Amino acid sequence: MIKVVYLGKLADIAREAQSDFASTSDGLGWAGLLDLLESHGSTELADAVRADTVKLAVNGQLLADRALLDARDGDEIALLPPVSGG
Repeated sequence: MIKVVYLGKLADIAREAQSDFASTSDGLGWAGLLDLLESHGSTELADAVRADTVKLAVNGQLLADRALLDARDGDEIALLPPVSGG
């Protein structure tokens, strides 16, 4: 399984804090993640995740480029929206 954690406004859009998806032997790349989010029933979430300001972390390590995503069984992907505060 691959765990996807939604933070901030992404959790609000997803209506949950995380999702678990079956892993494949090929791994999960950026396009595959977007496909999973859409098939999970949330085109709105997939569209929000596509924003350049959303960052990805795999097992606590921030990815410099989302195209480098290669999640495997047991990995955790965190989707990090921009932070606002005051």
